[in-house]
Amino acid sequence: MLLLRDLSTLLRFPDFRRLLLVRLLSQLADGVYQVALASYVVFSPEEQTSAAAIASAMAVLLLPYSLLGPFAGVLLDRWQRRQVLLHGNLLRAGLALGTAELVLLTPPTWLFYLSALSVTAVNRFVLAGLSAALPRVVDAERLVMANSLSPTAGTVAATAGGGLALGVQLLAPTGKASPALVVSVAALLYLLSAAASLRIARGQLGPTPQPVKPRVLATLAGTARGLVSGLRHLCERRVANRVLLAVGVMRFCYGALTVMVLMLCRYAWDDHGAQAAPRTGVALLGLAVGLSGFGFFVAAVLTPWMVRRLDRLPWFAWCAAAAAVLVPGLGLTFAPVPILVAAFILGLATQSTKICADSLVQSAVDDAFRGR
Repeated sequence: MLLLRDLSTLLRFPDFRRLLLVRLLSQLADGVYQVALASYVVFSPEEQTSAAAIASAMAVLLLPYSLLGPFAGVLLDRWQRRQVLLHGNLLRAGLALGTAELVLLTPPTWLFYLSALSVTAVNRFVLAGLSAALPRVVDAERLVMANSLSPTAGTVAATAGGGLALGVQLLAPTGKASPALVVSVAALLYLLSAAASLRIARGQLGPTPQPVKPRVLATLAGTARGLVSGLRHLCERRVANRVLLAVGVMRFCYGALTVMVLMLCRYAWDDHGAQAAPRTGVALLGLAVGLSGFGFFVAAVLTPWMVRRLDRLPWFAWCAAAAAVLVPGLGLTFAPVPILVAAFILGLATQSTKICADSLVQSAVDDAFRGR
């Protein structure tokens, strides 16, 4: 009820409503596109999917966030953010349509991944623009609320996009046409997001014009130096660096087990012949993702309550230990039901440790370094 009340308060700001619509459509398209990529790489009957191919697809989705994230803000301070949202979504729509055509033509693998990487790279700028624009559409009193609710709504939209893509995948004809159709749906949603951005005045989202702008290369170099100094500061904070290392290990395990579930969905969990395998596998994958996502939600509700009783580090340790014992015990059966249960447990444990780590790092490092 509190969440709904906060959201209704924010929706009284007309430009916030318009910006939220752009975000929801954009991230809905992201969810559709990412599932389409997974469907092509993992479930296409023409492809002999390997664990390496799945890992490559995951890298395509994650690399832009890791490599471009720290520098996106530097360029956003030079461009009108409304134009970033407009042209970014138009560009992604065109790239998505190009990806759909590549799926039908069976191009070289590197060309397909280059197209997909371009879409996710542009996405980094769009998401950064959406966040940077929030102070221009709500007052200072409600900015923290907007920063909390807006990304959460976007995550829900991305999850819904994944469900939409799975539904289209199950209803569409088998073969290459299925992932191509899903990618085309994503392109349409990107176009709708671009159209929604036109409802916002061109200069409304900033940035404020500067009479003299620093040179791009000098600003980028300063950003890189800031990241290095942040890393040095982190190395001096024992609790923070060890917690981040532990979270890194947990996320690595989550990714490795995701690849395993993808392979099982593709090759093992079907009794109805090769033609039905992609549909059955997609349905089981959707269920696994949904249960893991439900684990994330339960973690958000349960962790504050447990931290008040155990403190952050003990709850972190309990979650990691539970995953270490229960996930292998359930996963080594390689049967659908136990692994689906393991997906929920792993989602709960992974997100609980992430919540604890965020709080521990924020408490352990100086305020000047928290953003980095």
